[in-house]
Amino acid sequence: MVALARKTLIYEWRRFLPAMLAVGFAGLLQLLQIALVLGIFGSTSLYVTGSAGDVWVGYPGTQSVGLGRSIDADIESRMLMDPQVQRVEPYLWVDGDWRGPRETGGVSVYVSGIDPAADGLMFAKVLPPAMRARLAEPNAIIVDRSALDQLGVGIGQMATINGQRVRVVGISSGLRGLGGVNVLCSLDTARRLDNDLPDNGPTYLVASLRDPTQANAVAARLRGTTSFGPYTAWSASDFANISVRYWLFDTGAGAGVMFLAGIVFLVGAVITSQTLIAAVNGSVREYATLNALGVGVSALRKVVLEQAFWVGALGLLGASLLGIVLLLLARSQDVPVVLNIPAALTCIALVMGLAAVSGLAAMRSLRRADPATLLR
Repeated sequence: MVALARKTLIYEWRRFLPAMLAVGFAGLLQLLQIALVLGIFGSTSLYVTGSAGDVWVGYPGTQSVGLGRSIDADIESRMLMDPQVQRVEPYLWVDGDWRGPRETGGVSVYVSGIDPAADGLMFAKVLPPAMRARLAEPNAIIVDRSALDQLGVGIGQMATINGQRVRVVGISSGLRGLGGVNVLCSLDTARRLDNDLPDNGPTYLVASLRDPTQANAVAARLRGTTSFGPYTAWSASDFANISVRYWLFDTGAGAGVMFLAGIVFLVGAVITSQTLIAAVNGSVREYATLNALGVGVSALRKVVLEQAFWVGALGLLGASLLGIVLLLLARSQDVPVVLNIPAALTCIALVMGLAAVSGLAAMRSLRRADPATLLR
């Protein structure tokens, strides 16, 4: 009977094609939505995931990288006392108001003051050493290429941030932010751009460890000391997750995206189940014939379930191929999309679950597969 399910799909593929397309497009929507959610909200942790630091130290209760407050610079001494800490680097976050050479209205920028040394920890994974070196020039900044039109500026041109003149010395990629434009500069330049005079210390202190696998243990050791004022410590992975969770679950944008994801799944389930039910209804006379020949309803249910499995698998295959093309196209246009293995497996599980639920719903149509149907 199981072979019958596959043969039915092969010889009557036109009947099942709408269901395959429904599953495929439902899977494609879920795949792209997961990639967009990870890409957009993952950009809130870019400052952590794009850097080489293993442990971050910042103000207690910080909910996202962009919501930090200044801490005492002397905490660096406490961090260096830990035998696992190899190096500590300050990171300065400044909120800025951008005025470019072309009128663009008000543009909010996130200024990241980093160490421009070639072996600097901050943005080590997205900023090549040669470009970092350009930041050593006073008032030099680097912006993401996707923000050039928004900022109304080009390389070599002057602009102002918080009333201070800056010059664009480099254009990078992979620095797209959420809610504002990321601007990179040296620590000295960032201090000149900071109008909040009471904030004299760094926003964060970032440490590299001799053994990065000890990040959680080192962060736990660094917490709880109040000798240098209020501060706390996180491993890099924990701090990145905290930032993403804040934007995903504690902001209106995240709630809207999660709600939309639920709607997409619900609509996909309804459309797919209806198309699969229609396909089973179209085969009701064949099922009635098999029932008259002695094939039980339980065996016919297995046939329907296997048909649902293959409909889901083939729809998923088409969605994967089209999804890869669309993701590559999105990346070429600087659209923030990220798809990792756990997200891909989640998408596969959702699509196959959708097909299974649709198959269970379609099994109700087998009640009409009575041999008496053949006499009507």
